[in-house]
Amino acid sequence: MLSLNFQNPIRTLVGIFLAWKTLLLAIAIGSSVGPAYDTSSTLISPKIASSNESIFDLATKLTRWDSIYYVQSSRQGYTFEQEWAFGSGLPAVISFLSQALSGLNIPAQGSLEPLIGIFVAHISHLLSVLVLYQLGLVVLRNQRLSLIAAVLHILSPAGLFLSSPYPESAFALLSFTGYLFLAKSLLGKSQTFAHDVSLVASGMWFGFACTFRSNGLFNGIPFAIALIHELSLPPTLSSIRRRCALLIGGSAIAIGFAAPQLIAYLTFCSVPSGSELRPWCTSRLPSIYTFVQERYWNVGFLRYWTPGNIPLFLLAAPVLFLLIKSGLQYIRQPLSVTTEKSIPANAPHLTVLIRSMAISQLILAILAITNYHIQIITRISSAYPLWYWWLAGLVTDKKTSVFGGNVVRFMVMYAAVQGALYASFLPPA
Repeated sequence: MLSLNFQNPIRTLVGIFLAWKTLLLAIAIGSSVGPAYDTSSTLISPKIASSNESIFDLATKLTRWDSIYYVQSSRQGYTFEQEWAFGSGLPAVISFLSQALSGLNIPAQGSLEPLIGIFVAHISHLLSVLVLYQLGLVVLRNQRLSLIAAVLHILSPAGLFLSSPYPESAFALLSFTGYLFLAKSLLGKSQTFAHDVSLVASGMWFGFACTFRSNGLFNGIPFAIALIHELSLPPTLSSIRRRCALLIGGSAIAIGFAAPQLIAYLTFCSVPSGSELRPWCTSRLPSIYTFVQERYWNVGFLRYWTPGNIPLFLLAAPVLFLLIKSGLQYIRQPLSVTTEKSIPANAPHLTVLIRSMAISQLILAILAITNYHIQIITRISSAYPLWYWWLAGLVTDKKTSVFGGNVVRFMVMYAAVQGALYASFLPPA
């Protein structure tokens, strides 16, 4: 592992972050000396007259695969039905910043939105690293584990996806921030009004996260479990106030998930009488997201279980192992997340928090295996703090440090190879 400066953790994290991003960008530039496998990225800029990309044109090299949809949606909104598969959060941020720059008389060139998306991804990733470190200090009460976990988030297998116009970086930032507010509320020494306000704020952060990625809905599980725990206790004035805070915070998450679905329903399903409705409008639970994922990307139960996708399952297996192994351990032994002397006095609340986070992580892993395009687990797992803490524990334990170190080496190698493939518009994505 790297030699970490625990005396100045923020400087250490920023330094490692800059070094890692420099390496990934160098890989992206160096891997694109030949023509890209796909030239769709050149369509985002009218200035590009041919499909031959410039070697140093990061705007096109980092705008690959789904990021093209995010950039296009930031310019013109959702034009086609299939674009509703992609969360509106990132396009809204890119569009807002683009209009702000235009107001400053900065010319809106073809590469402006991709560059803004790249900027947002980098800033969000850096801030998410710092927030994860603070979250570790609150939950683990162990600076060493917290710092190592934050470094692992820098070196995430998500790699170049955390540097591109993808929502993963912003989603991680919003999710970690939500968990930070949630942890401060649940693990506080007392149940004050300020702690309940923190619960509501946590739900709002998670709600915003849902507009970036739909799996942000799983962040509502800690609210549901915490509410069940509160209902099992004798009612008092403070407990009633806390129950209300949990309900409001959980509702904010539900609104963040449901609002885009409602907008889509009003757009496509509120049509004059006699007009033909889209098939999903008449479903028992009308969801454009579920419909377009199934129709245009063939997402569904076991649909990805084909012989041709076996290599993708093998590529995803290491990350799935980390998610499942750490999730199961923390469900069985939630207090093993930190050292024995760091366990807080209100251990039952820590148990509720860790187990609920583990359940969310396990649900994600199970759905990735059964429903999702399996390869995306390497990037969407980046927003789940539990497996970072588990791996940090392996790295610092003499009995498991060799295995933990090998896992970290795999993460670095995977991110490097994936970065080269991504910049050349090659799978997996």
